Amino acid sequence: MSMTYRGTTALITGASAGLGVEFARQWAERGADVVLVARRVDRLEELAADLERRYGVTARPIAADLARPGAAAALRAELDELGVPVHTLVNNAGFGTHGPFAGEDPTRISEMIQLNVLAVTELTREFLPGLTADGRGALVTVASAAAYQPTPAMAVYGATKAFVLNFTEAVAYETRASSLRVLAVSPGPVRTEFFDVVGSRDAAVGRMATPEQVVTATRRALERGKTPPSIVVGLGNRLSATASALAPRRLALTVAGRALKA
Repeated sequence: MSMTYRGTTALITGASAGLGVEFARQWAERGADVVLVARRVDRLEELAADLERRYGVTARPIAADLARPGAAAALRAELDELGVPVHTLVNNAGFGTHGPFAGEDPTRISEMIQLNVLAVTELTREFLPGLTADGRGALVTVASAAAYQPTPAMAVYGATKAFVLNFTEAVAYETRASSLRVLAVSPGPVRTEFFDVVGSRDAAVGRMATPEQVVTATRRALERGKTPPSIVVGLGNRLSATASALAPRRLALTVAGRALKA
């Protein structure tokens, strides 16, 4: 059973690079109009022009800093004023840092929680009633393989992604009577700018995936007859997630700490 893309609009956050660009490309390729949200308007405008030229869809760039309080409500108000409906929401924006928690910049910690947790929660709350009522699209959140165990040296990042995973699965259950497809996708390391922001390649544990592999896996999960509430992308990551769930917590913590060179 295939999702309907043509005649729908997908709102994609973090759309200026990496997974966000690939989400926009794959949805536009299948006929969806897209709303592209990120801070870097020049990149958004370039991507929007390319998608419109290649796929004949409407691509609307919107510059917004979702790490600012109230950003989700402001974005919803702007789209309402423009008369742009949203059928699919892809909560992709997020970032991480690497290093001992005691040495983290408090401002950076707050920004990470605001973007990775509060923005996801607030955007979902703003758009979920409309998504559920229409039911032709999807709610996608980008979690992480880091969500499945504690992550020393990335303590806050891992905790935010554990929130995203559990939050999305709960919403999937709550909306199970609707035709909306709800999915948390958890990749391992991906070839994006993420690790440039993190500032350490020690945070990359396991084989690197490409954005295309992650987004294709997401789309295929959504297009199943019965969409699962979550997926882990990559065999090694799935095995690791399962092992972490079965292992004693102290052992899972020790293994994760050594892998992340904490």
